[in-house]
Amino acid sequence: MSRRIEVDESLDPVVIPGRILNEVCAHALESLPEECCGLIVGNEDQRYRESERCRNEMTQRHQRDPTSYPRDGGQAFYMNELDYMRVQERARERGGSVTAVYHSHVGAGPYLSAMDLQYADNAFFPFPDSDQLVVGVWDERVSGIGLFRRESRTRSFVGRSIVAGES
Repeated sequence: MSRRIEVDESLDPVVIPGRILNEVCAHALESLPEECCGLIVGNEDQRYRESERCRNEMTQRHQRDPTSYPRDGGQAFYMNELDYMRVQERARERGGSVTAVYHSHVGAGPYLSAMDLQYADNAFFPFPDSDQLVVGVWDERVSGIGLFRRESRTRSFVGRSIVAGES
């Protein structure tokens, strides 16, 4: 059974600096027809301080091994490991950490899919406490953005809408 988590509009929205949202949305549109992926770095004072692009390797993996990777980059993402290790190291050097993973959905809305959940819950996922930010792209436009954060008690993701704040 496939499950996914939608944005719960009844919950208070999360404020993310407009500059970060603009960078992530630009990345999503520039990456078409494929999904984009990247990381957001922050610290205790500012959870969403800067965004860092990563390369989506899903198409290359699909072309090499379509059995193990049945989807291409237009339907899924596989973040380049060297990219995310570089971002993680730079964040540590600056006294921060990766606070969110972002990616886009092409031709779909901003929800956390069953595949996204499987990825985030994998024992080898390098950012288990990070939020998940999903940008929906429809007809070459951003159709919505959702932030999915784990509840501390259940460790389940809850989807919230986003409001642009000051940078």
